[in-house]
Amino acid sequence: MRSLRRAVVAVLALALVAGAVYAIVAVLQRSETLVSERCVAVVGTEHYELATDQAANASLITAIAVRRGLPPRAASIALATAMQESQLRNINYGDQAGPDSRGLFQQRPSQGWGTEAQVMDPVYAANAFYDGLVKIPGYESMEVTQAAQAVQRSAFPRAYAQHEPMGRAFASALTGHSESALDCELRMPGAAGDPSAVVKALTTAFGTQAASVEGRSVRLNVTGTRAWAVGHWAVANAKELSITQVDVAGQTWNREKRNGWVPAAAPSETVTITVSAPAT
Repeated sequence: MRSLRRAVVAVLALALVAGAVYAIVAVLQRSETLVSERCVAVVGTEHYELATDQAANASLITAIAVRRGLPPRAASIALATAMQESQLRNINYGDQAGPDSRGLFQQRPSQGWGTEAQVMDPVYAANAFYDGLVKIPGYESMEVTQAAQAVQRSAFPRAYAQHEPMGRAFASALTGHSESALDCELRMPGAAGDPSAVVKALTTAFGTQAASVEGRSVRLNVTGTRAWAVGHWAVANAKELSITQVDVAGQTWNREKRNGWVPAAAPSETVTITVSAPAT
């Protein structure tokens, strides 16, 4: 009889343990599901939010400005323009005013911007916008509406102004002129990351980089504003590239901890971008 009681107690204990484990797993799963994915750029006491796909497009537009050696103001104008034209999304349709408009900047093939395939290429579209912008004397000191309108020839030129604060904040972070200024809150990756894909995307954005792959990490010997430009770019692209950690100038961004940029446990002079591991 006693042995039977012991067996019953043991079974009940195991059931309780299994139930507790199940409950913990369920809570963790729900907590991941409930994460509201977003990216935020901070300037002083102000913060501006973008969806993750918008932030990734903003990072590409800004990286091309950095690659071309343009000032942060150029990126601010470009981001405000793209936000007004397409909500920073690479859309394949226009509107009543421009039915053949396409892409991030809603450029029109009928107005000489290029073929439809070209203006749907974000790299081409951003370069085409900057090609037009740099031809405008004194664009750096112009209001965003003036500079954007001079390039875009929009039917609603004053509309660009509403996006200037967002453009300025994200441009400042993504050009590296504001440190630890861009954070993305993300769920954990559903698949393993690929360091070579990170290098390829970096090259598309910034041009050829002196990058080395060590295991799941990509290391770059860059410093100063370029280091923070690359680091913030990596955070903005963390969702698509399954990036889990970024280390820049003694600061660390960790996807799982979701606590923004904090002092690194082991500060390094290199920029290190780490992707998620394969499932075990």
